[in-house]
Amino acid sequence: MDRRELLGLAALGALDLSWPASPGAAAQQTDRTADAPRLWYRQPARMWLEALPVGNGMLGAMVSGGVRDELLQLNHHGWWAGQPYHPVNPAAREALPRVRQLILDGRIKEAHTLADAALVGRPASQMPYQTAGALLVRLTGVNDNDAESYERDLDLDGALASASFTAGGRRYRREVFASHVDRVLVVRLSCDAPGAIDAQLAWRAGPDAAALPAGDDQLLSVLRGASSAGVPGGLTLALRAQALPRGGRVVREGDALTVRGADELVVLVALDSSHRRFDRVDGDPVAATRDLLAAAAAKSYATLLANHQADHRQLFRAAALEIGRSPVAELSTDARVAISRPQDDPALASLYFAYARYLLIACSRIGGQPANLQGMWNDSNAPAWGSKYTININTQMNYWLAEPANLAPCVAPLVAMVEELAASGARTAREMYGARGWVAHHNTDLWRATAPVDGSFWGLWPMGGAWLCLHLWDHYDYGRSAAFLRRVWPVMRGAALFFLDTLAPEPGSDRLLTNPSLSPENDHGHGGSLCAGPAMDMQILRDLFARCVEAGAILRLDADLCARFAAARARLIPDRVGRAGQLMEWRDDWDGDAPDQRHRHVSHLYGLYPSDQINRDDTPALAAAARRSLERRGDASTGWGLAWRASLWARLGDGERALGVLHRLLSSPRTYPNLFDAHPPFQIDGNFGGAAAMIELLVHSRGDLLELLPALPAAWPHGSIRGVRVRGAAELDLRWTNGQLSECLIRPRIGGTRVVRCGSDRRTVELRPGRIVRLLGPGLQAADA
Repeated sequence: MDRRELLGLAALGALDLSWPASPGAAAQQTDRTADAPRLWYRQPARMWLEALPVGNGMLGAMVSGGVRDELLQLNHHGWWAGQPYHPVNPAAREALPRVRQLILDGRIKEAHTLADAALVGRPASQMPYQTAGALLVRLTGVNDNDAESYERDLDLDGALASASFTAGGRRYRREVFASHVDRVLVVRLSCDAPGAIDAQLAWRAGPDAAALPAGDDQLLSVLRGASSAGVPGGLTLALRAQALPRGGRVVREGDALTVRGADELVVLVALDSSHRRFDRVDGDPVAATRDLLAAAAAKSYATLLANHQADHRQLFRAAALEIGRSPVAELSTDARVAISRPQDDPALASLYFAYARYLLIACSRIGGQPANLQGMWNDSNAPAWGSKYTININTQMNYWLAEPANLAPCVAPLVAMVEELAASGARTAREMYGARGWVAHHNTDLWRATAPVDGSFWGLWPMGGAWLCLHLWDHYDYGRSAAFLRRVWPVMRGAALFFLDTLAPEPGSDRLLTNPSLSPENDHGHGGSLCAGPAMDMQILRDLFARCVEAGAILRLDADLCARFAAARARLIPDRVGRAGQLMEWRDDWDGDAPDQRHRHVSHLYGLYPSDQINRDDTPALAAAARRSLERRGDASTGWGLAWRASLWARLGDGERALGVLHRLLSSPRTYPNLFDAHPPFQIDGNFGGAAAMIELLVHSRGDLLELLPALPAAWPHGSIRGVRVRGAAELDLRWTNGQLSECLIRPRIGGTRVVRCGSDRRTVELRPGRIVRLLGPGLQAADA
């Protein structure tokens, strides 16, 4: 941030912040639009949370944009500690009845003590995601202090990170991207003076890295996986880089490559691990990286970039949000965040939305792992919470954005993980509970561990797999592929079958409840977290049983079993309103007894969002109780907690409250300079959840209802959103002016009848595949498309 920007922070005035384009930039980016969204800065990153992320779903890098030294911190989706393991506690099945009875008797502390000893997995923690070290790309003829007219940016539309500066009268430019098409990281160094590129390449992969022989223009390093919690390391990681200069020459100097006198230098980077499945580690990463670089090196830089950008833009350009501009929008990205006044910068919400979509494309692609707690970017071998999959909210929030924001292909890794969890979770269900079907608790990792971990206070929650199954249904509901539904039916069926075997009658009634369980991570004030039949469990099971019944009918499968699902659903404990008018979090009215009245989790409001079983139309009393609970919880929270609250307020129709929460989310300290979400520390769920909340302000769909502008805040009087997907396999575009709908275009993929509502206006429309429906507002008047 320079002096002009400091003045801008005070005056919020328009500034001329343009810099000369580097040579050849126009030719390289001919498809980029003038207003393409980007993050940009006037100085290199000084810490990891200022670096810019690139990724292809399998390989990720954080780009610092240094002048002399570009340190590319690397990650690979299959590089974790440990190896295949099965952590079910052998004492669990015998101890389970006693734990259940202690909970029903109100002896919660005793239940925790026994559960910690006999039910929590062995080991009691899971395997952490690892960093793959870094690649140093050094411009040996340039010093940091020599740089002038510096700028770095991340072009979200082109998925290209770049840095440019002038040194010694020469203009240098560096570009970095991660290609999903070619599965490599590509770095290009160029200069406007011929023969001016003198560079050095070296791995910074840690003391345990072993350098292996490779070609004269390649670096190859191999790492062995770490052990954790008594589980031996079982993986191998290969890191391979290749220097491809135009002009000049490449010389090997020890474990480094030196390039002298080049006109241009392209560096290709490939990473691979021996991981092949959650139960297989027999891959050959040395051979795999050799083949990847051989294929990529046969293509020109222009071809690699064009293929990469065409692939990225097919997803990225499918949707966009525009909410106007302001003078603040001319400032660098870190300056905009530092202002901490997003109410003066509505375009920051548009940028945040675009960035969230960019991040999901970069870290969740077919063939890779799902987005973990940090997406795929992690600079530590002991990251917070293992940077793994917390499936009591965080993993689910990572994918709230995917379907409505037109990124359905990015859900493929999540689907694959749930299918693998069903396999590992069947063993856990059988050995721990003596049940059919499958179960996953509150966390999992690369090895698809499904036993409870981290202690009974956090881990003894059997709903993680059930909740993930509802994302399978969402993927069907937004796309309506019967083939996909048939594929995932055994997984959904198995999750529901587990609860047929484990639900127990509520004492003194015929209602069914889960036991043992908890309301995620929250102490109810009566001895801990353990309980029977918390509200969130019942809400998730109402959805799971209902979706299974619906899926069975669509597929014409398992009619008798689906009838049992329906019968069990009817016996679940209903949502209840407590003495303070709140939606009760537990079966007993303990909400006021909880030690943390401002707890980050709002688990009992799952039924309001992301579910729609509580809504203002059909269950107004429960919606009012949910509002009371949300008021009691407060708007201050972690980054992801703010994102959830924003969507909840949107579902209640309170756009002003929702936007106020989003303003907190988009401000420092809840947003880092590179727009990563701050829990703190960095967790990517808030990025995705915050963007999903923006859609909730503008579009809501459930059943046959399509609601437009349900919670439009006054600070967004004009804007547009395009490419939004809604339930029932349709897309829509919206424009609004002066707080009123201007135009809605609906593009259905299947036929059907929908009720469109905008404020007090309602219209029933008949949808036909391939026929665009155009509605003009106010009034929702039909018009020719």
